[in-house]
Amino acid sequence: MKDTNANPGPDRTVTIDVISDAVCPWCFLGKRKLAAALDLSGDIGAEIRWRPYQLDATIPPEGMRRVDYLTRKFGPERVGQMNTRLIEAGRETGIAFAFDRIERSPNTLDAHRLIRWAQPTGVQDAVVERLFKLYFEEGADIGDREILAGVAADHGFDRAMARRMLDAETDKDAVREEIAVARRMGVNGVPFFIFNGKYALSGAQPPEIIAGAIKKALTETAAGR
Repeated sequence: MKDTNANPGPDRTVTIDVISDAVCPWCFLGKRKLAAALDLSGDIGAEIRWRPYQLDATIPPEGMRRVDYLTRKFGPERVGQMNTRLIEAGRETGIAFAFDRIERSPNTLDAHRLIRWAQPTGVQDAVVERLFKLYFEEGADIGDREILAGVAADHGFDRAMARRMLDAETDKDAVREEIAVARRMGVNGVPFFIFNGKYALSGAQPPEIIAGAIKKALTETAAGR
């Protein structure tokens, strides 16, 4: 992705809110497609803000065995078909999905808390990328607070402080409320992109479609519409 911290000026910058879950493979693909869309968008800059969503908030805090969870939810045949489709889509976007490495389906509330804390320091996109890679390419349990504290430390946080904040339940209610707001807006699947607070696009759409939405948002906002 091109440097979204570059400053093309406010009249050439689009705010993009990405509603996403850290265990959603289509959200990982959507992140790659958004990066490609920004590359297609020339001198248009972007302020990207990652917003929380939970595909399944009923997963217990300690997580569940992934094979049991997915088999019960989708059935073994459908799981295999989905994985095959995703692995192929991943190859096209530089993602090495390794579903066979994933042992746990985590509850992602803690991961979203960390993503929230990363926004003010400008490392939110990098934290999101690392969480996606840890889960989908390395098979790590991103519901494990020690793993999350390690991600925090790798992105400029004090590890001990991050662990204390996780254990102290900091911002749990705030994250839950953001998720509730998304649902009240009608978001029932992710990724979900909102451009300049006005225009929405659902799903991991092709880069050309996302680039078109970016340009439309910029043009119509500039025109006062």
